[in-house]
Amino acid sequence: MKEFNYREMNKELMVPEIMNLVSKIHEFKGKQDLFIRAKPDILKAMLEVAKIQSTGASNRIEGIFTSDSRLEELVSKKAEPINRDEEEIAGYREVLNTIHENYDYITLKSSVILQLHRDLYSFHPSNNRGRYKNQDNIIEEVDEKGIRRIRFKPLSAFETPEAVEKLCSAYNESINDGRIDTLILISKFVLDFLSIHPFNDGNGRMSRLITLLLLYQQGYIVGKYVSVEMLIESTKESYYETLQESSIGWHENENSYLPFVKYYLSILLKAYRDFSDRVETVAVDKMGKSERVKDLFDKKVHKLSKREIADIYPDISVTTIEKALSDLLKEGYIKKVGSGRGTAYIKINRENQ
Repeated sequence: MKEFNYREMNKELMVPEIMNLVSKIHEFKGKQDLFIRAKPDILKAMLEVAKIQSTGASNRIEGIFTSDSRLEELVSKKAEPINRDEEEIAGYREVLNTIHENYDYITLKSSVILQLHRDLYSFHPSNNRGRYKNQDNIIEEVDEKGIRRIRFKPLSAFETPEAVEKLCSAYNESINDGRIDTLILISKFVLDFLSIHPFNDGNGRMSRLITLLLLYQQGYIVGKYVSVEMLIESTKESYYETLQESSIGWHENENSYLPFVKYYLSILLKAYRDFSDRVETVAVDKMGKSERVKDLFDKKVHKLSKREIADIYPDISVTTIEKALSDLLKEGYIKKVGSGRGTAYIKINRENQ
């Protein structure tokens, strides 16, 4: 059976690239409390935005969709789910709220993982909610011609309960031991959890929820304010590529954790950088709200949608953003690109005119 040895640091992970990522994340963690105390009103707005983004993104990765307006209503509990996709979205919201509010009191063990999975399907009458898989599963991929091929074969259903028990025990023992950095341990745990693939359905979403749980427990709470799930969604190809690379030889205990650990740490660092940028912008700037929208175009070289601006400045209403964009268009400061849902805006480069 697969062994989970978390007591010793893999030599492959003791490389400058990984150590630099860990060091930079530690630096941001050290500034975290300053960020949180800087603008509590802004942080509250960021938290609500991140909940919506995280719930939407984590489900979209698995092909579960609803409209933006319905997503906001479901996350804010202003509407009840009306179909299978919305039932699963509502379930994710429930588990995410549980983790946000109770992470200090949740123990990582098999029975808790089953309880969280049960709650993930609390709005859906599934016979498999809160139960490990009852049949062997495979992870497939489909090429451009529609041909399916097996990418990875997880542990059998028979082996799964014991494997999850051992995985949780190995993680908890290593956390208590304190010899290996917790960021490394969390990344390895997520890779192993996904490789076990313990459920008939919901494995990806559970892995992302557990990621947040473990990060919060170790003091890395950036995922409350910046959606880690949305960052994963925007780099989905890299997510699946590194997962595949790190799962080669997994059953034989010969796999390399390096690709997946590097990817996960990079995502967390990006989350902290985004968090820092947003908080410092609203905490330091004394400009008016319309001026802040204009200033954002000075700081970004890429196009920005109305939604992206609202995510960066959750304290600025959509109406104010629309008015600012309209004024900037009239001034000839920005131009509109795309149309419909793809509409965005970009600063006009006057040097080339």
